[in-house]
Amino acid sequence: MYALATDSLCLIIALGWILGGGLTGLRQGATSQAKDEAAIRDVVKEYVAARERRDAAAIGALFTSDADQLVSSGEWRRGRDELVKGTLASSQRTGGSRTIALETIRFPTRDVAIADGRYAITGGAGGDRRMWSTFVMTRAAGGWRIAAIRNMLPAPPAQ
Repeated sequence: MYALATDSLCLIIALGWILGGGLTGLRQGATSQAKDEAAIRDVVKEYVAARERRDAAAIGALFTSDADQLVSSGEWRRGRDELVKGTLASSQRTGGSRTIALETIRFPTRDVAIADGRYAITGGAGGDRRMWSTFVMTRAAGGWRIAAIRNMLPAPPAQ
């Protein structure tokens, strides 16, 4: 009898949670994550566009002050100023057109995201290049900012 009453009470509480907005909170969480994903995609699109325009101020505005970038050559750019300078020099040196197509975004915490995508440079001085790029993003007062970028050349599959 006690078990039946406890089960009934649990059912009533669960129904109350659902009818009282519990599912609304879950839907709002999914909506919020979708908005964050869209915002992150926009930051990466603006990063590529700012590089194409060679706009130092626009590039710098997308990064945290302590951002860093490890590029496929092994160069490690540390801090916003060094990152912007290296980005512009690289774009000037290699030429070509850049695209980054994000494939996955995950949120280790509410205010940190890891975005992975295919990075291509076409029509550049050294020919076309295909790489992977990972962005670590953090939520700031003004929106999402890039805290780190890792560019990687594709490796053959493990044997």
